[in-house]
Amino acid sequence: MTYAITQTCCNDATCIAVCPVNCIHPTPEEPDFGRTEMLYIDPKSCIDCGACADACPVDAIFPADALRPGQEAYAAVNAAFYEDRAPREAPAGGPVFHAWGAPAFARSLPSDFGPLRVAVVGTGPAGMYAAEDLLLHTGAEVTLIDRLPVAGGLVRYGVAPDHPATKRIGDTFARFHTHPRVSMYLGVQVGTDVTHEELAAHHDAVVYAVGAAGDRRLGIPGEERTGSVSATAFVAWYNAHPEVAPDAIDLSGTERVVVVGAGNVALDVARILVADPETLAATDIADHALAALRASAVREVVLLARRGPEDLSCTAPELLALGQLPGVRLVVDDHDPRVWTAVEAAEPRDKAALLRGAVRERVDWARPPGGERRIVFRFHSAPEEVLEGAVRVTGGAGPAGGAEIPAGLVLRAVGYRGLPVADLPFDETTGTVPHTGGRVEGRPGTYVVGWIKRGPSGGIGANRTCAAETVGTLLADAVAGVLPKPAGTARGFDRLARGRARHVVDARGLAAIERAERARGEEAGRPRVKLGSLPELVAAARGRRRGDG
Repeated sequence: MTYAITQTCCNDATCIAVCPVNCIHPTPEEPDFGRTEMLYIDPKSCIDCGACADACPVDAIFPADALRPGQEAYAAVNAAFYEDRAPREAPAGGPVFHAWGAPAFARSLPSDFGPLRVAVVGTGPAGMYAAEDLLLHTGAEVTLIDRLPVAGGLVRYGVAPDHPATKRIGDTFARFHTHPRVSMYLGVQVGTDVTHEELAAHHDAVVYAVGAAGDRRLGIPGEERTGSVSATAFVAWYNAHPEVAPDAIDLSGTERVVVVGAGNVALDVARILVADPETLAATDIADHALAALRASAVREVVLLARRGPEDLSCTAPELLALGQLPGVRLVVDDHDPRVWTAVEAAEPRDKAALLRGAVRERVDWARPPGGERRIVFRFHSAPEEVLEGAVRVTGGAGPAGGAEIPAGLVLRAVGYRGLPVADLPFDETTGTVPHTGGRVEGRPGTYVVGWIKRGPSGGIGANRTCAAETVGTLLADAVAGVLPKPAGTARGFDRLARGRARHVVDARGLAAIERAERARGEEAGRPRVKLGSLPELVAAARGRRRGDG
């Protein structure tokens, strides 16, 4: 028997570190690491020890002969990765072995290296991987700062509620919230409550892990109409983000939704819109979103992809899951002969091959959606204009070569975008802070990690290697003696932050929020019920219900 890695793989390589036979690839030392959609176990090398399954932070690894319904295909997916690779054969027909790389010691510091005081701005995966690296490999004291009164970043507010295993990575990060060398300041906005200069004056180094809070624009007429919403706002809405109002999304009277884009976020959005609300009731989806979906008339979601199925930007695991939604038909609009030709010509390992089980149909957009729930891929199509109750797209039939698709809601899922960080340089073209190995240009002692560093690409695990590079640069600067010496102290920063920010939440307050949400969930028969407003979060952090004295 062998183990297999499945859909929720986060690519953070924890499983690789514990494998005694080097059967999980690509490893961080290999060129493909970070470029593949997931990690893979070689069934010819696996010795069935189960160490990887125990270590996996997102519960993505299972015995191949005990895969859950809908996951059975991953035994073949793992094996297929090794078809064109040639590990060394063992004698007597035993397991095959992959060559071990040379040992590497990434953190080698002088014996007299003193503890640093480092501020990490942002508590999502990028920031927490950076904090983890510093805490595990140095004697650094870490100050965790977030503008929201709760930690987690995109783990809390970006992962779809029907992916609870992926959210478990948050438990890995949470163990550092109460680390003896960590101080936590949630609800503190750098650039408003405290300036970058003030933060730098109290720390040896500052690491910004602020992500990409904006969204890319389509640049077409009608984009700002009512009924045209960014997918980032929609995701935040169903995840109870306190800066998105419960009534920000209106699904009443909407039978068809058009989603512009075909990446993982677009697929998440489509899946949530047509999923059975009662299955979502067992998740931590926002109460207001669950109520809206229960009352929703949405029966059809159209995914507009500018290119063909051979160039799908989503990952194969997410596409595979989309075709296994109970009670939901997956349809490919047969409006362009190139589409099905590409599906039929796809190699077994190509993503387009996963669409062969979809229904092939020339969709008549003049007809309203039927009673069935379905997701329709429309390839070689791009939006030209958002109209009142419709969207005009390219690539369809008619004299203008386009089509008009009636839709009560248009969601723009064409990517996140970084926003300028106060007092730091910013590249408007890439939406990132210019840097060298994570070191911010022209700002000694200032660093970036995650999407604000490299752009909005890569999943959770990609942030581990990104953080390793940034922390390595920071430590090299410290060893070289080029970090500015802070004039302030940790106690001085504590007085400054608490004097400036109205409601500072520390680790004890965060734990109180966690208890409150889980208690609410227990009452409702759910894992947790999220607190969806800033006052509710602050009140819970102080150990009282909203409205108490």
